[in-house]
Amino acid sequence: MSWVRVDAPGVVTSDDGRRFVVVAVDDGYRVVDAVCPHNRGPLEQGWVRDGRTLVCPWHWYRFDLDTGACPTSPQHVLGVYPLREVDGVLHADVGDPPRALSWSERLRAHARE
Repeated sequence: MSWVRVDAPGVVTSDDGRRFVVVAVDDGYRVVDAVCPHNRGPLEQGWVRDGRTLVCPWHWYRFDLDTGACPTSPQHVLGVYPLREVDGVLHADVGDPPRALSWSERLRAHARE
């Protein structure tokens, strides 16, 4: 498992190079993937609506900051990561990095898009 330190809203990077966005909400922070699952828009440029919904700046897809669900397009789900306090410092458990895809898996994924 990988952990990232959560200090303030903005972009954080894990030790393996993955990027995440720390979003301020009414009761603290949420940590989510840095790119929109729809078309890889930069979510650090998005905005929070109604205290719980992150809106992508490119195509206005909306994501629930508690579940990652997208009412705009249910097949797109944003990664939302749990927070944990360790010695008075917040950290997000961003899990293991995804395994590398083989060339055939990459081609199939590209064909589906």
